[in-house]
Amino acid sequence: MLSEREIMRYSRQIAFIGEEGQERLKAAHVVLAGTGGLGCPAAAYLAAAGVGRLTIIDSDRVELTNLNRQILHWEKDIGREKVVSSGEKLGAMNPGMVIREVCETVTMENAPSLIGQASLVIDALDNFPARYALNCAALEYGIPCIHGAVSGFDGHITTVIPGKTACLQCIFPDPPGGSEFPIIGTTAGIIGIMQANEAIKYLTGRGSLLENRLLIWDGRDSSVTILDLERDPRCSACGDHLPGAPGTGGRR
Repeated sequence: MLSEREIMRYSRQIAFIGEEGQERLKAAHVVLAGTGGLGCPAAAYLAAAGVGRLTIIDSDRVELTNLNRQILHWEKDIGREKVVSSGEKLGAMNPGMVIREVCETVTMENAPSLIGQASLVIDALDNFPARYALNCAALEYGIPCIHGAVSGFDGHITTVIPGKTACLQCIFPDPPGGSEFPIIGTTAGIIGIMQANEAIKYLTGRGSLLENRLLIWDGRDSSVTILDLERDPRCSACGDHLPGAPGTGGRR
């Protein structure tokens, strides 16, 4: 049940999604893996929208080189754990939101326990081993996962619905090479906000999700290309050969 203050605070979006939609946001538990260039804007807009519970996961500390794009981290935060730095800002933005800070690296071993109670997962990570681990855990529990990635002026985003769409391993069976890549801050901001937008659409049941579609953003000319995707029945993460497939990705 929304309080009078909440109805007033979210009145502009309640006019669009209704009180029922706002109550869905309030009841939701979103797990956000990564509080960097993608995770910061995604988290900020989820907090502003009134998501009730947010678990933020990141094992890194704030560095000077982060500050061109990671908008929840400031000069004074250099050396602090990113989950503490971002959790502090998010709590100030929306004191009514429950925030859980997890300073851990996402791995195949811990990913299931990190996301097991979530309504939705957002992949705002910066490396594919952790992304694949998150993908497998989301498939195991049948939890939708919104994947985003950026490099330079380029970015992409898709929403994975276990048992229904291509998973991350279907789309990228082999991880891209390289560990260091250039990033323009606005690119991360655009894709991160798109991830928050997908989350809000899913949680409120409004709009069409990027299911089996990969949206590619090119900031050089502000163009958007959308590629159609298909689930790979031979996928090592969600393929038909796995126990329990099809359904929730073959791992449940």
